[in-house]
Parts: sequence; structure tokens; C-alpha cells
Amino acid sequence: MPSQATGSSEAVPEAGTTVDHLTATYREHYRSLLRLAALLLDDTASCEDVVQEAFIRVHSARRRVRDPEKTLAYLRQTVVNLSRSALRRRILGLKLLSKPMPDMASAEEGAYDQLERDSLIKAMKGLQRRQREVLVLRYFSDMTEAQVAETLGISVGSVKAYGSRGIAALRVAMGATA
Repeated sequence: MPSQATGSSEAVPEAGTTVDHLTATYREHYRSLLRLAALLLDDTASCEDVVQEAFIRVHSARRRVRDPEKTLAYLRQTVVNLSRSALRRRILGLKLLSKPMPDMASAEEGAYDQLERDSLIKAMKGLQRRQREVLVLRYFSDMTEAQVAETLGISVGSVKAYGSRGIAALRVAMGATA
């Protein structure tokens, strides 16, 4: 509520605690606030962070602290709330970390797979053009024999014959490279 100017020269005090009072309270009770956080948390660095964050938050909301005598209570409550939040974040992090990692190939397996792919590509390049087309469409594009026949403009019987001969040629080529 705005104050009306009267004939007196006395200033109306600003609502809330002052920066000087907040800072003095913080300095005077820093160690007790730190101990409070230490009881709620388990590492010193987090305790210091929580206490400093509490000061910053109360400083930002100091106008809401109507009674300067309650400044310490506000600081304590903010330390407790921030400690709870920190613990919740840790618990959530542990839950997420406790999930098993997906099975991934080791570097050796990845290298072996790459060698196999390279061998297969080399063997595929050695096939006749029609055999290669049929195998790629049938097995890599996951088409039916009828779809392959329609795509290449050949009969289903030809698709079967080229596919069969292509696989036989791949077995020979891949067996020779192994």
C-alpha cells in the first residue's frame, strides 16, 4: 500500500528484511546452516552449494520476509527444501543409472563385423549383374519374389534361379576369403 506524503519528515520503512540484515544473518549462521545441510546431504561440496543457493534465493525474495527476525528461519527452511531437491535429483539419477546398458558390440566385434561386411560387399561385386540385383532386392530390400520379378521385368522362375545361383556363388566367394 503506497504511503501518503504527510507533513512529517519520517521515512516509511521498506517492507521485508534489508540486504545488510540478511547478509549479517547469513555470515553469523553460515556454519550452522552448513551443518544443517550436512545432516541432510552427504558431501561437503553439495552442502556449500545448497547454503549459498539458499542465500541467493532468500536475497531475491527478501521483501517477503516481513519480520526481519524471521530471516534465519527463512534461510533454514530454504536450506532444507534445497537439500530435499538435491536428494530427489540424486535418487532419480541413480534410478536412471541403475538400468542396464543395452548390449553393445565390443570394438573387436565391431571390427570383425566390418570385415564381414567388406567381404560380403566384395563378394557381391563379383556376382553377375542379375544375380546381384535379385539378391539385393530380395534380401536387403525385403521384397517378395513376385515384387522382384515385377521390378526387374523378369519371371518369378528367373528370380528363383538367379537368387539360387547368386547365393551359391556368394558361399564359394565368402568361403574362399575366410
